[in-house]
Amino acid sequence: MHDTSSVRSAPPEDSRSLKRVGVAAAVVAIAAVAWGIHARHHSDAELADWTKAQSVPTVAVVKPQSEAGTGALVLPGNVQALNSAPIYARTNGYVRKWFVDIGSPVKPGQLLALIDAPEVDQQLAQARADLQTAHANEALARTTATRWSTLLAKDAVSKQEADEKQGDLAAKAALSNAQMANVRRLVALQGFTRIEAPFAGVVTSRSTQIGQLVTAGTAASQPLFTVSDVSRVRIYVRVPQSSSGQIKPGLHVTLTLPEFPGRNFDAVLTRAAEAVDQQSGTELVELQAANPDGALKPGAYAQVRFPISGTANAVTLPASAVIYRSDGTLAAVVDAQGRVKLHQVRIGRDSGDKLEIVAGLTAADQVIDSPPDAIQNGDQVQIAKDAPADAKH
Repeated sequence: MHDTSSVRSAPPEDSRSLKRVGVAAAVVAIAAVAWGIHARHHSDAELADWTKAQSVPTVAVVKPQSEAGTGALVLPGNVQALNSAPIYARTNGYVRKWFVDIGSPVKPGQLLALIDAPEVDQQLAQARADLQTAHANEALARTTATRWSTLLAKDAVSKQEADEKQGDLAAKAALSNAQMANVRRLVALQGFTRIEAPFAGVVTSRSTQIGQLVTAGTAASQPLFTVSDVSRVRIYVRVPQSSSGQIKPGLHVTLTLPEFPGRNFDAVLTRAAEAVDQQSGTELVELQAANPDGALKPGAYAQVRFPISGTANAVTLPASAVIYRSDGTLAAVVDAQGRVKLHQVRIGRDSGDKLEIVAGLTAADQVIDSPPDAIQNGDQVQIAKDAPADAKH
């Protein structure tokens, strides 16, 4: 007989292999679960960080530029003719002919246009006839009054009747004077059919045509011509209050115009308004410059350079970095912790794309360019990596 006990007690080989596979599978499953939990936690953390980062706005900042050492105050100016007269019709009629056009030089009293006014001609003829009638009545009243005065001296008539004749003479004389004044008025009105230049200059506008009906004294009337004296020009500049103390009559300044690059024009400050405009905080000043070649045109824009220094400790800032609110003019400054601090600023001069800030900022501040409308004190922001370091000039 064979002993089978030892064979039954030993586990088969395939059973041991199955156990090892099961253990390995359990380990893999546990590792997969652990990895999934870790990946999910990591994704949640990344999402939280991304959400937090997105909730903090990214802003571009600029640094104000110091004005120290500029040595000049540059402001925009408006060029105007020394004298400019819009010429209107003073009588109703039709344009018969015009003799000058834009750009034509004219002399004082030169004929610009003729107007046909038949109604005025007829009124003048009637007034002259009425004047002759008044003169005839006055002559008759004078003769009658003289005769009654002679009869009164002989007691041939009563004093009452003589006084009545003298009174009639006075009334007829007054009527003659009134008719004479009417004739002179119509003669002057007829003279307005000749449109003449009031002074020497250049015709800068013409808005009339042959046969055009012109009506005097109405709100819709347009000037037939505009004559401007451009031998000299006036330049009007608004100077900030902070610099107005350095501006005095007789000061020579330099003008530059965009159509003449590299050319400078000399002008002299002639007068100042001696008052500060409450809305703009500036004082209006007038400059004058000779214009022998007509290069300075009325209505032109010019850059005016005053040989004075800017405001002490002033800085320049892009106009887009300034916030205008009901509580004042502000600039949003970012501190080292990325927090926003709204600074009250005071503007000196406005050059269009940039502003002079005379109070409220320093050159070391980081100012948000084009800040959001809803930005407030204490807001957290992050600075864009490619943000410009300085305000451009």
